[in-house]
Amino acid sequence: QVQLVESGGGTVQAGDSLRLSCAVSGGTFTTWTMGWFRQAPGKERAFVAAIRWRNGLTYYADSAKGRFTISRDGVKNTVDLQMNDLKPEDTAVYFCAASSTSSWATTRTTPYRPSWGQGTQVTVSS
Repeated sequence: QVQLVESGGGTVQAGDSLRLSCAVSGGTFTTWTMGWFRQAPGKERAFVAAIRWRNGLTYYADSAKGRFTISRDGVKNTVDLQMNDLKPEDTAVYFCAASSTSSWATTRTTPYRPSWGQGTQVTVSS
């Protein structure tokens, strides 16, 4: 069973940057696909970015392209999301996810029964 623990959220102003980190442990996840999702109040959880652990191939939602960068560190076993030029509409709880499947990343959707972290709040003020 893979365990995920997010960190790095906070309150920033529009235009600022934040780096979220997801610590990954348990199980054999080196062939898995990891992702970041977000859920704003009153909205469904939505895909933000994903990365295939083995080869580093990345996928982004249109809202994240050019501003966010997902990466993984095989030594620290972390998956990071660097977020630049943050906007008020980026305000949400951000969740890390891990899945043994990868097709969801290519379609920018939610995997079936992934492992989820507990989430970290990101608030962007205007």
